[in-house]
Amino acid sequence: MKIIYFEPTTTDYQLKTKQLKQLLLVFLGGGFGSVLRFIIGKWLNNSETGIPYGTFAANIIGSLLIGIILGLAAKNETLSQSQTLLLATGLCGGFTTFSTFAYENHVFLKSGDFTSFAIYTIASFVVGFLAVFLGMFLVK
Repeated sequence: MKIIYFEPTTTDYQLKTKQLKQLLLVFLGGGFGSVLRFIIGKWLNNSETGIPYGTFAANIIGSLLIGIILGLAAKNETLSQSQTLLLATGLCGGFTTFSTFAYENHVFLKSGDFTSFAIYTIASFVVGFLAVFLGMFLVK
């Protein structure tokens, strides 16, 4: 039986190294973003009202940040691809959270609080979109 060994070329090695670096950047940014979201949630969420101000703030701030980051990246002069991965995909991806937003709306609906559900949902989408546009506008 003949054993065939795979000899990686320099290009294969460089590609795998680049992919590993990209994964590490997203991992680091995502971890930092998640910790920031946790801190904001602890700081802003109020158990008396039950309104998830922390998630709302994280999603709006994250929308503004991603608008700024991707606006700068689109200029192709300020941020590298690595910086964009670290900040937009990693940091903003870990910082913002649709799954928590969806769960919190589920809680509003289950408890029959349709007013909070409507206000929170509409405000999150409208203000979130406006924050992205503002971020893009700020870096024009």
